[in-house]
Amino acid sequence: MKTPLIEFRDVTKRFNGQTVLDGVNLSIYEGQVTTIIGKSGSGKSVLLKHIIGLLKQDEGAILFRGKDIGKMRKHEWNEYVSQISYMFQNNALFDSMTVFENIALPLRQTTGLSKEEIERKVMARIEQAELTDAIDKYPSELSGGMQKRVALSRALVTDPKIVLFDEPTTGQDPIRKNAILSMIVEYQRKFGFTAVLISHEIPDVYFISNRILALYDGRIVFQGTPEELEDFEHPFQDEFVKSLEGLQEELTGLYSRRHFKVRYQTDLSKRNPNENYVAVVFTLKDMDDIIEHLGHDAAQEIIRSLGTYISKHFGAVGGFSARQTINEIATVLPFSDLEEAERILADFAEDLKKEGLCDIRASVPSPDVECFEFSILAGMSLGKPQVELESIMEFARFNQKEIARFTCEMRR
Repeated sequence: MKTPLIEFRDVTKRFNGQTVLDGVNLSIYEGQVTTIIGKSGSGKSVLLKHIIGLLKQDEGAILFRGKDIGKMRKHEWNEYVSQISYMFQNNALFDSMTVFENIALPLRQTTGLSKEEIERKVMARIEQAELTDAIDKYPSELSGGMQKRVALSRALVTDPKIVLFDEPTTGQDPIRKNAILSMIVEYQRKFGFTAVLISHEIPDVYFISNRILALYDGRIVFQGTPEELEDFEHPFQDEFVKSLEGLQEELTGLYSRRHFKVRYQTDLSKRNPNENYVAVVFTLKDMDDIIEHLGHDAAQEIIRSLGTYISKHFGAVGGFSARQTINEIATVLPFSDLEEAERILADFAEDLKKEGLCDIRASVPSPDVECFEFSILAGMSLGKPQVELESIMEFARFNQKEIARFTCEMRR
């Protein structure tokens, strides 16, 4: 594997004799979204602050592109930290400063740019974050979501190569949390920085992460992809991941991908290997257009509303569902064949057109938007217990067709 952008080697940190980080080893790779998960008080923020130099380890080494940052010369250190931006847990906006002034602050403090150059860079970030109407407002006059956008714009105004996010969704409702995660990954793709997050938002954070690091008892006990974490057997899963996933299921009616796979294996393993089941894959098409017209909050509300209808309709006939990606939900019907599943899907599509899209329309918050459309696709595939579920789902994706279309009305 390629050389890590940032690497911890046997890093230990103690406070008042208590070991918080105990020989931590980890790798973070350039251009990826890496998320650090763990229980509250497990040392995640402490770990993050070591990257930017706010804390210094007692033992071990931290490497940047293979070079020990503790042995860097002053100009090397300055060059290193100039590439990093930190988005604090509580946004850390200055109440006495306007949106423009908050975003401009890092440029005024750390660069020698002219007033005109600073204004140009700040205005570019303000426009990208859709904050133009709030440019002269103060943080207290903004919604929580807008404050997050201001904090993110400030973190990005210096064009950093690495952005550290310390619990970026703290204190937000479920829709807002997903909207913020969606916004982070959109900006990461747009600007190409390496993102390192601390987050409790399981399983939603998996949808935007390339790698997951699990911190448990002061050590990194897992490093890998979200898919690999699903099969990771460790007390960490029981004490942290499963408890949060259970709450997610209780609130949304949708299984996490891990529990979805477990439920699939449990329900189908006891059946005759020649028996069939049906997998259905739903996709909310044109997600980028929804975000562009309505914003991240509305996009998450729409996918949540769709998930509610899927869970309600297919759960009543023995099906179980899980959100697979940011705009995809999969359902398994354990006791159906294709003919029966097609009837169930047809009933669902009719119900969605009559009631579901009305609720989605009501969830669109903007009173003044240009008219646009998006569609909902569904495809199904016949499966057998001995065939890998992902293969069945891929065939269902191949068979997708439009089952409903949303057309917004022009509002003035």
